[in-house]
Amino acid sequence: MTLSQFIIDNMDAIVAEWLTFAMTMEPAASTMSMPALRDHAKPILLAIAKDLASEQTPAAQKIKSKGLGPALSTRETAAATHGALRHVSGFDLNQLGAEYRALRASVIRLWTQQFVAADPSVIEDMIRFNEAVDQAVAESTARYAAELALSRDTFMAILAHDLRSPLSAISMLSKLLEHSGATEVGRQQAAQIYRSTREMAAMIRDLLEYTRTNLGKGIPVKPAPCNISRVCGAALEEVRSGHPQTEFVLQAPHDLVGCVDADRLRQALSNLLNNAVQHGEAGSPITLSAAGEAGQLTLQVENLGPEIPVGSRQVIFDPLVQLSASSATPSRAPATNLGLGLFIAREVALGHGGSIDVESAQGRTVFTIRLPAGGTA
Repeated sequence: MTLSQFIIDNMDAIVAEWLTFAMTMEPAASTMSMPALRDHAKPILLAIAKDLASEQTPAAQKIKSKGLGPALSTRETAAATHGALRHVSGFDLNQLGAEYRALRASVIRLWTQQFVAADPSVIEDMIRFNEAVDQAVAESTARYAAELALSRDTFMAILAHDLRSPLSAISMLSKLLEHSGATEVGRQQAAQIYRSTREMAAMIRDLLEYTRTNLGKGIPVKPAPCNISRVCGAALEEVRSGHPQTEFVLQAPHDLVGCVDADRLRQALSNLLNNAVQHGEAGSPITLSAAGEAGQLTLQVENLGPEIPVGSRQVIFDPLVQLSASSATPSRAPATNLGLGLFIAREVALGHGGSIDVESAQGRTVFTIRLPAGGTA
């Protein structure tokens, strides 16, 4: 029996092994359903079987061995779609490669079990060779990805830092124009320029925080006693100035105090509020609440609107993630930020020794930050 025919005849057994291995890819696999984990396994195997059954010249084999062979279909392949969906689900590049290494090992093992008369040393050498090549590919890929990420993050850090000076000059000039404008229209235009510079400054700030974290420096947190209600009010006013048409509600005791980094907490809350504006239902209020008991501070940002699918909640706190239409309900407006707001909020919470989570059901989404009231744990 040819390997091509063996794959077709034993499709269910091979896919079952694929699923078993995919379930070990934590943490992404823990939030995915069985169909999602299995997704394109069968189409990928059928494409491989079709390729094996087709005629191949020595020249074509040499080209394919270098990864230069043509796609198996004129449309997007099942393997390409699988890679895109694994990215959205939170798999990293090494986990994606591990799936294919496990798939190849499973197929070879199941196939060779059918040929007990074959020379076992030949079979063993074939398996060991494949494993050695796979290991080398994994090591090279991991190092390449790490070096690429380092150079990218260094570039973004330098760019973001250098952008702050000209942006600061534009901001100051816009304030001068707003106060000295000859006409009401001119003052309104200057105010709009100022709001835009504030939004750009927030994006640059988030980009710097992201690169600082990726370069191993982390987000510095310096807790000090402060009034939590005032911190919440400052965050709310900051976001309200950029979204004057949105209703914001603050629910926090005036005497609520805690030992936190006030600037960092305000930054995290501003990011959560901006996220609620972007993804919430137009015209609905956004609520920021704060409470403290048993040595813990609890801060929540609530909005009405499309729910976040369970399968997407694993990755929304990851940096540079924008949920696609296939993985989440489309928002009322296209995303215009860098996808760093929730990541920064998580890092601020972790820096305080706290946590952040999200609940989304029945048209209501609530992000909750929990911090030790006395500072870092």
